[in-house]
Amino acid sequence: MTKAFIFPGQGSQHVGMGQELAAAFPAARQVFDEVDDALDQDLSQLMFEGPEDELTLTENAQPALMAVSMAVVRVLKEEGGYDVTKECSYVAGHSLGEYSALAAAGTFSLGDAARLLKVRGRAMQRAVPVGKGAMAALLGLNLDDARAIADEAAVDGEICETANDNAPGQVVLSGTHGAIERAFGIASDRGARRSVMLPVSAPFHCALMAPAADVMAEALSAVEMRPPAVPLIANVTAQPETDPATIRRLLVEQVTGMVRWRQSVEFLKSRGIASFFEVGAGKVLTGLVKRIERSLGGTAIGTPADIEAFLAARA
Repeated sequence: MTKAFIFPGQGSQHVGMGQELAAAFPAARQVFDEVDDALDQDLSQLMFEGPEDELTLTENAQPALMAVSMAVVRVLKEEGGYDVTKECSYVAGHSLGEYSALAAAGTFSLGDAARLLKVRGRAMQRAVPVGKGAMAALLGLNLDDARAIADEAAVDGEICETANDNAPGQVVLSGTHGAIERAFGIASDRGARRSVMLPVSAPFHCALMAPAADVMAEALSAVEMRPPAVPLIANVTAQPETDPATIRRLLVEQVTGMVRWRQSVEFLKSRGIASFFEVGAGKVLTGLVKRIERSLGGTAIGTPADIEAFLAARA
C-alpha cells in the first residue's frame, strides 16, 4: 500500500464544520453525539452554529476537529465499507491531529480522545497568561535560518523556539511576546519573504507549555492505550511508532516540542508513500504535502461530496 491518512490540527476549524456530514450520514451524527456525551457538552451545536469566538477557544477547537475527522472515518467504514486502517500503511496528524490519528488507528477510544483533547486544550490555554506569548510564521526561510533567528531573539530570559517545521520555507516560531516581535524584525533583515503573526490564544509547542505537558502526562497515564493498527508517524521524531508507552511519552513531549511535519512527509515519501488523504476539516495539510513534494498526491476528505468522490474512485 502506498497511502497514508493524515489528520489536521488547530486552525482548520470553522463554524458549520461537520454539519453537512451529520445531515447526510447517520454514522457521522452518532460520532458527534458520542463526543457530546463524553464531554457533557453540546459541542456539536457549537461546531454547527458557533459563535466563532467560542469555537476557536483551544479547549473547544481541539476536540471539535477530532470529532469531524472521526466522523469521516466512521462514515467511510460503516456506510462505505472502507476501513482506513486496512487500506493504508501509516497515519499521522498535525499537533492535536495526532490524537485523531491514534483514535482512527484504535489506540484511543473516541470518548477518551475527546476528553484528552478537552484537557489538553484547557491546559495549553492556562499555561501562559493571555498576551504573554505569541507565535509567528516565517516564510521563505529554512529551519536552520529560523533556529538562528530564534536563538538571537531569545534574550534576557525570554523564550523563542521553532514550533512547527511545516514545509520548505514555512517555519513557525513560538515564545514570549517580546521575543517573537524581536524575531519578526530579525527575520526581515535575514531575507524572509514575509513574516506573519498568528492569531492564536497561546504560544504552542515551546517551553512555555511545560505546565500543560505536566497535565497531559497525568491525564495520559490514566487512559488505556492500545497499539495502533498501523504505525503512527510521531510529530516530535518524524519516525514510525507502535508502542503505547512510547507514544504516551511522545504525546507529552509534543506539547513543548516541535512539530516536524516536513520531515514526517519526507520520511513517508522515503517509505514509498505516494498518496496522502487528509481526513477532516479543511485542506491545510493537503497544501503542505504539495509544498513539501510536488510529486505527491494529496486529497482532502471532509465533506459528503468528498466522501462520495473518494468512494466512487475506489469502486
